[in-house]
Amino acid sequence: MSEAADQDILQTLRRFVEHDVIPVASEFEHKDEYPHALVDTMKQLGLFGATIPAEYGGLGLSFSTYARIIEELSRGWMSLSGVINSHLIMAFIIANAGTPEQKSRLLPGMATGEKRGGLALTEPHAGSDVQSIRTTARREGDNYILSGNKMFITNARQGTMLAVAAKTDPNAKPAYAGISMFAVEKNEHGPTVSRNLKKLGYKGIDTCEVVFDNLAVPAANLIGGEPGAGFKQVMSALEVGRINVAARAVGVAQAAFENAIRYSQQRVAFGKPICQHQAVQLMLADMGTRLEASRLLVQNAAARKDAGQRCDLEAGMAKLFASEACAKISMDAMRILAGYGYTQEFPVERFYRDAPLMMIGEGTNEIQSLVIARNLLERYRIN
Repeated sequence: MSEAADQDILQTLRRFVEHDVIPVASEFEHKDEYPHALVDTMKQLGLFGATIPAEYGGLGLSFSTYARIIEELSRGWMSLSGVINSHLIMAFIIANAGTPEQKSRLLPGMATGEKRGGLALTEPHAGSDVQSIRTTARREGDNYILSGNKMFITNARQGTMLAVAAKTDPNAKPAYAGISMFAVEKNEHGPTVSRNLKKLGYKGIDTCEVVFDNLAVPAANLIGGEPGAGFKQVMSALEVGRINVAARAVGVAQAAFENAIRYSQQRVAFGKPICQHQAVQLMLADMGTRLEASRLLVQNAAARKDAGQRCDLEAGMAKLFASEACAKISMDAMRILAGYGYTQEFPVERFYRDAPLMMIGEGTNEIQSLVIARNLLERYRIN
């Protein structure tokens, strides 16, 4: 799409966020209620097909534009970005690794939101250490039989399908070589969504435990058609996920900053607006600088992904820095609003509760630091 078309989409999205999302976000969030009407509007806006190629009915947007979409959605309510993140991670895996038949069968419905996807990767004992998953997929005739448990799965209840990581060869050495990805469409036989998980923040969207109890999945739904390619497929897709999480952090930080700088010009203490007190000015300067640096890191990672280059280093840096900046900015916003920031009369307390997710989601920041270090050592290796 052209730059002008991208700008039109972003302007339409901004109107949606300003008029439809921000006025109701806190109410839905405090009730922990799924926003069906807002999600329907997101379908109408084409957001479920944001990065799906146009030949399959998607918008075919660049990852740079997608990151700006996620930032804007998260400025309104971060949970909305989760509705499409794991959905588009699944779509990315299918679009880049699926067979022609899988692409034509699954992607058009995903582009419209008729089919709603998620990513079933994390398990009770395996999060950032993907190769330690224990879910298995055993071939029986024309099916694979999936057995295992998945944890913290977004869109598990409201969605219609999941990209599931399972071991087709549990004895493979190295362990990641035995992982395969499956497009599992929900039906009366399963999988079983056993429970919704109660969370500090990131409310209004389903995050669940999912059980695969000897579930038969057609062999035609093995993504790519060949077993053992799942680890590579999901690692490439998680670069998109980390760009998404970093962009979420920028959006939440932007919202916190906007609330803080607006309030600082309205609140009067000791005879003048608090923005004229040096202590508050120093906080605002730090918040604004961290916010801008985070945005630039996200844009850099997205640009590399658009160019078809590996961006695990850049996406890791963006995710690490932006999420830590978001946590600090949301806390500083609360300090500037003082007592009001601690109440539910302002959305700052929501930003503060949402911020930790970005430090944990799509790989903890501690893991990101290790990934960054390893990539830097490789890049600057002494021969």
